[in-house]
Amino acid sequence: MKRYIGYPRIAGTASRQAHADLPPGTFEREMSKEGFFGPAAFFHHRHPPTGWSAFEGPLRPHAFDLARLALPMRSPWDAAPILGNAHCRVRWLNLHASMDHLARNADGDELLFVHSGSAELYCDFGHLCITAGDYVVLPRGTMWRLELGAPLRALLIEATNDCYTLPDKGLVGPHAIFDPAMLDVPAIDAAFLAQQEAAPPGAAAGARDWTVRIKRREAISTATFPFNPLDAIGWHGELAACRINVKELRPLMSHRYHLPPSAHTTFVANRFVVCTFVPRPFETDPGAIKVPFFHNNDDYDEVIFYHAGDFFSRDNIHPGMLSFHPSGFTHGPHPKALTRMLVQTKPGAEEYAVMIDTRDPLEVGSAAGAIEWTGYVDSWKSGSTP
Repeated sequence: MKRYIGYPRIAGTASRQAHADLPPGTFEREMSKEGFFGPAAFFHHRHPPTGWSAFEGPLRPHAFDLARLALPMRSPWDAAPILGNAHCRVRWLNLHASMDHLARNADGDELLFVHSGSAELYCDFGHLCITAGDYVVLPRGTMWRLELGAPLRALLIEATNDCYTLPDKGLVGPHAIFDPAMLDVPAIDAAFLAQQEAAPPGAAAGARDWTVRIKRREAISTATFPFNPLDAIGWHGELAACRINVKELRPLMSHRYHLPPSAHTTFVANRFVVCTFVPRPFETDPGAIKVPFFHNNDDYDEVIFYHAGDFFSRDNIHPGMLSFHPSGFTHGPHPKALTRMLVQTKPGAEEYAVMIDTRDPLEVGSAAGAIEWTGYVDSWKSGSTP
């Protein structure tokens, strides 16, 4: 356990409570260790900490419009590489036709976040209907395929060489945010048993061969079977694929204090976490700030995928976009949002977004450059007063 040097002090004109009762005319900035879990300092500035007139260098933030990746794909292994490091890989899947093969990830657990569309998921564990807003956890080694109901776009988040777990919810108990009983698992149902005798989608008449494309260390191997390998008639155990929809999440809230993103952690893997922002009431205490606070983001790279709704802290961001703030980049609400720092015009936030915080630096993938909003760093330029 780390023994941080700890000595809570107050110097100059400052609030005694983080994220509330700011000195008039000031902007709060948090500098902290271990994301939002370690010791922190809170500075009160006369000007927005993001009020730069120019910003150059490799620490510049990025914003990518994934909706522009419209090229149809046939397999999860065709998904466009967006960001990645040794522990986490983020891809974008744009599936326009049912998969004519099975996929299997031998590198780590796969987390699908369905942005749009619908499909029938068939995997080792059975059959599951999936739709927009679903998180689907596929354990490492699972064989799976999708039969589309409508063209499907999804974020693929790989826990490389690791598995997904649930966060420790501490004082609020294991049933906060979502009860584990809300996790749906595939069923060995009539649809699953019927597909065992079916030919692969698009196969020639009389063709029976099924292929399994297995990814290991980013290389693809193919196994061919004269039957459908998804032929289990039952299973038992403690490991399974599972699903939960973002509309089933119940966020932690405080009417007197703006909770950090870590309060919305949904899944945990080795050296990164996945959090979910869903609609919630704004803080009602007059002194509490009602927008995300400025912070240095010193220990984690931060990625946010904007799924649906009104992204109240951002300007010129629409569903399907993804932002990337490297570790060390100070950021916070855009200027328009700052005008509502203490008084909001709506009763609550109306956004759905997925956040990935990684302990190790992410590299921009080969597909991301062509869809980048290069002026994103300038979106903080305009000054504002609270």
